[in-house]
Amino acid sequence: MKRRTILTAGAGATAALALGGATATPASARSRTTTALLHRWFRDTYASIEAMHTDFGLAADKIDVSGAEPKRSVQTSPTNIGCGLWSTVAAAGLGVISRPTMRKRLAGTVSAVEKLERAEGFWFNWYDAGTGEVLTEWPESGDVVRPFLSSVDNAWLVTGLRIAAAADPALAGRVKALLADADWSFYYTPYDESDPAQHPGQLKGGYWTDDDTFTGHWYGALNTEPRMASYLGIGDGSLPGEHYWRTFRTMLPEWEQEQVPEGEYVTVDGVRLFRGHYTYRGRKLIPTWGGSMFEALMVPLFVPEGDWAPKAWGVTHKRFIRSQIEHGLEEEKYGYWGFSPANIPSGGYSEYGVDAIGMTVDGYFSKGVVTPHASVLAMQFEPEASVRNLVKIARDFGAYHDGLGFRDSVDVREGTVSDYMLALDQGMVAAGLAQVLSPGLLQQPFRSGGFARNVRPLLAKEDFGIA
Repeated sequence: MKRRTILTAGAGATAALALGGATATPASARSRTTTALLHRWFRDTYASIEAMHTDFGLAADKIDVSGAEPKRSVQTSPTNIGCGLWSTVAAAGLGVISRPTMRKRLAGTVSAVEKLERAEGFWFNWYDAGTGEVLTEWPESGDVVRPFLSSVDNAWLVTGLRIAAAADPALAGRVKALLADADWSFYYTPYDESDPAQHPGQLKGGYWTDDDTFTGHWYGALNTEPRMASYLGIGDGSLPGEHYWRTFRTMLPEWEQEQVPEGEYVTVDGVRLFRGHYTYRGRKLIPTWGGSMFEALMVPLFVPEGDWAPKAWGVTHKRFIRSQIEHGLEEEKYGYWGFSPANIPSGGYSEYGVDAIGMTVDGYFSKGVVTPHASVLAMQFEPEASVRNLVKIARDFGAYHDGLGFRDSVDVREGTVSDYMLALDQGMVAAGLAQVLSPGLLQQPFRSGGFARNVRPLLAKEDFGIA
């Protein structure tokens, strides 16, 4: 949808959002105004997530908001289901819904998850959100869907289930039973120094059950969203702590990548690794795979990396955000920032990022497309810049849908705004706003137990050599 159409339809929402951009009010009043704005953004975002839920109890992959009423997609994934769970817990914690309503909705989703077909203790990548059946054909095209167990998508469902169990102890036993067979060592290839290329001590991307084969690749880059699966496995003891050190801060200097990294070889916990970093606009940081915001910043919505490793993770998170800001405002002069995989505003889906801060030479490029979830991911570290950017996106493009929240993406060069909202992206918005409004609200399961015993000591030893 073009900017002019949305501006006409959403003038009321844009006017209301403009109050968040006031700069002349006293600090205390501005704080109250901004807090009220963030609460409104959360309330509307949660309404979009409610609209995604089917009677069966699962959040669909996306909704089309171009018509009079939101239209749900048929498909859903483990990640989408996890997003629905943690968003409901956040909604109760922020007073948007009552605790009895939260318990009812969580129980409904857990009941649906209990009915889903699984293999090897994990969930398949695509289900019918209305029936729970494993999809064998893609609803929008009829293409064959092979049965696949994704390590990273399962990590986000497990994250949501653990948050649900912590929020409602009545669900703890059921969630424990669901996770009893979810052994992360299934995806793990132990390290073998005689053949590190085929035995790298890392997690496979996934497993096809129709021919019993794993993907050819492992998740090797540390600063990417699959590290949530690593943390979950290390936390529950199904993966060794050594695995954390076997992932790459950068690729090795002799490997082809976006830039030749600086750094040195060090040994930590008996593991020799290259402590490398990239430099972008004079700023040392740890790159992601493609240079996108959600690779770097989805995990710290739940795991307090910045608190546990303030001179390592705490530093690189802030520098990654600043790099995205400068790319959008200074390098490309878009006037806006926030680059992360999202809906293509004119239709479809694509990766977006800042190529220079991603390892792969075929990196993610910004292409003038910003996505609101990227700014919300940054908000716990850069609150003022993030709110200011979101207010501008809403005001200048009409990208805020009154009552449902931000549309998924905007092409700031063409003025085209997405007609969709994605469960993953709205789930990140909900979790990000919750972390700003009520810090730690969704983090309790990941600040205690196995995370405190096994993950925190690893992060305490982390030194990226960039501080």
